[in-house]
Amino acid sequence: QVQLVESGGGLVQPGGSLRLSCAASGRIFSTNVMGWYRQTPGKQRELVARITSTGNTNYADSVKDRFTISRDIASNTVYLHMNSLKPEDTAVYYCNANQVFLYGSSASKNYWGQGTQVTVSS
Repeated sequence: QVQLVESGGGLVQPGGSLRLSCAASGRIFSTNVMGWYRQTPGKQRELVARITSTGNTNYADSVKDRFTISRDIASNTVYLHMNSLKPEDTAVYYCNANQVFLYGSSASKNYWGQGTQVTVSS
């Protein structure tokens, strides 16, 4: 029904930058919240940043002032600009679309992307 396709991960040196993109496709009428989560082996998936349809944002304390989330409502795309990357930012980053309403449905759903690896290492 809905696919989230992530791109932009990779290997970067400490202090470097990356931009992640996530495009949602399908019979989407509206999406309230889009965001990015990350997970490392043996740990729970954690929120990195999220943005609502009205532009409100939330960030994990560990990424404030370094990461910026943005969104293109028309194309159902969310971006994560990551600056001043640290080795501890190494993780699989997952795109999330929450409170998604499809055409012809009154119930909202939650969707996840397949994840993209970000590795910060010299």
